[in-house]
Amino acid sequence: MTSTEPHHATILEPLDVQRVREDFPALHQQVNGHPLVYLDNAATAQKPRAVLDALQHYYENDNANVHRGVHMLSQRATDAYEAAREAVRAFLNVESEKEIVFVRGATEGINLVAQSFGRAFLRAGDEIVISHMEHHSNIVPWQLLCEAIGAKLRVIPINDRGELVLDDFDALLNERTRFVSILHTSNALGTVNPVEDIVRRVRAHNPEIRVLIDGCQAVQHTSVDVRALDCDFFVFSGHKLFGPTGIGVLYGRRELLEAMPPYQGGGDMIDRVSFDGSTWADLPNKFEAGTPHIAGAIGLGAAIDYVRALGIERIEARERELLAHGTAALESIPGLRLIGTAAHKTGVLSFIVDGIHPHDIGTLLDMRGIAVRVGHHCAQPVMQHFGVPATVRASLAFTNTSEELDRLAEGIRKAISMFQ
Repeated sequence: MTSTEPHHATILEPLDVQRVREDFPALHQQVNGHPLVYLDNAATAQKPRAVLDALQHYYENDNANVHRGVHMLSQRATDAYEAAREAVRAFLNVESEKEIVFVRGATEGINLVAQSFGRAFLRAGDEIVISHMEHHSNIVPWQLLCEAIGAKLRVIPINDRGELVLDDFDALLNERTRFVSILHTSNALGTVNPVEDIVRRVRAHNPEIRVLIDGCQAVQHTSVDVRALDCDFFVFSGHKLFGPTGIGVLYGRRELLEAMPPYQGGGDMIDRVSFDGSTWADLPNKFEAGTPHIAGAIGLGAAIDYVRALGIERIEARERELLAHGTAALESIPGLRLIGTAAHKTGVLSFIVDGIHPHDIGTLLDMRGIAVRVGHHCAQPVMQHFGVPATVRASLAFTNTSEELDRLAEGIRKAISMFQ
C-alpha cells in the first residue's frame, strides 16, 4: 500500500488469527495434557510479546524512578512513562494528557472519584445512580461514600435479557440526582450499554450531574472516544487490554480534577511541603503519589500500540463472528441456559447447566485444558436477579478460534454425560 492510499483500506481486512496468536506465548502450552483453550479474557487477557518485551527492556535498560532524576536512566524512564500517557490520551481521544491519571486499575479509579470528588462535592440527601448489573467495584465505593456523607444510592433495574430498563432510569433522575456511575459493558452478561444515550439523557435532565463510565470491559473490544461520549470520568484497567496487571487509567475533565482534593499524599504529588501546610503539584501528578507503576504504564502503552496496529474495528468484527459461533454452539446443548441475551452484547457467554453446579463444569473443562471462569464474577446482584448462585463464563478475545469454541461445546457435552 502506498502512503497516498486511504488508511481505512486495510483496517477492515480480516485478522490473520493464526499469525496473531504467535504473538502470545502463553497460548502455546498444554494444560492437563491438552492444548490450552483460554476463555477467561474478561478476568484478564494474555499478553503479546510486544508488551513482554517492553517490560523487559525497561527493567534491563531504563530501570530508574521518574520525574526525580537528572541522570540518563531517569530521563529515559520518564520519557517512556509519559509516552505511555500520550498513548492513552490518543487511544481515548482525550484533549490533554493532564486529564490522564495512572492508577492501579479501574477499581482504584472509581474509589478515587468517590472519595475525592464525592466527599468534596456531594452532600447528605444527594442521590447517586448506578445499575443492577454493576461489578462490585462500581457498587461498594458508592455505598461507602453514601454511608459516610448520608447520600442515597439508586439502582437502574435490568430485564431478563440483561438489559437496562431505560424508562426506569429516566424516572430515577430527579432534583436530588448528583452523580451517575455506569458500566459500559457487563463482565457477567456481556451486555453493551447505550452509554452515549445514557449520557444524553443525563445532560437533558441536568447538565450539572456528573457521569462516570466504567470501561473495563469495553476498551479492548470497541473504539472509545470520551469527548464524543461527553462523560466526566472514564476508567479502565490495563490487564484486560493485554497490558500488565496493577496499572489502570482514570480520565477526568480537567476542571473537575483541578477542583478535586488529592486522594493520597506523598512524594511527587506536592509543590511545596512544610510543617505549616502543603500545596499540590499540577495535574496529573496531584493524583499520582509516590513511585508509580512505571513498568506497568510502559507495558500499557505497548499494549495500546499493539491493539491500534491491529485495528480495533478488525478486532470488533472478529469477536462478533466468534460470539455468533459460540452462541450457536452452546444453544444447541440440551439443558444449557445462557444468562445474558441482550440484543447488543460483546464476547461473553455466561451459562448454567441443569442439575450441574457451575464449579463442577469448570473443573471438568479444566481437565480438558479449557480455562473458563465460574462464580458470581463480582456481580452478585446480577446472579440474584437471575436466581442463580453462579454461572460458568466463557469470555472471548480476538485470539480465540471457532475450533476452540467447538472444543468448549464438546467439553460441556462430555461433562453433562458424566452426570447422567
